[in-house]
Amino acid sequence: MADDLGTDGLENRAKGTAKEVEGKVRNAVGGLTGDTSEQLKGKGKELEGKAQRKVGEAENNADLDR
Repeated sequence: MADDLGTDGLENRAKGTAKEVEGKVRNAVGGLTGDTSEQLKGKGKELEGKAQRKVGEAENNADLDR
């Protein structure tokens, strides 16, 4: 399992980036339509994606340190 940190890291970075983009789009759509709830959901998704991307970066760094 530990040997897969690099692969897991890339996967988490990609998924995290996708979630960040989705969150930014939802936030923007909410802003354009005046839907505060959608904006908050977008911000939440963006933060979730950022956290997942950071986990992926940490996994990559841990794999490189081996």
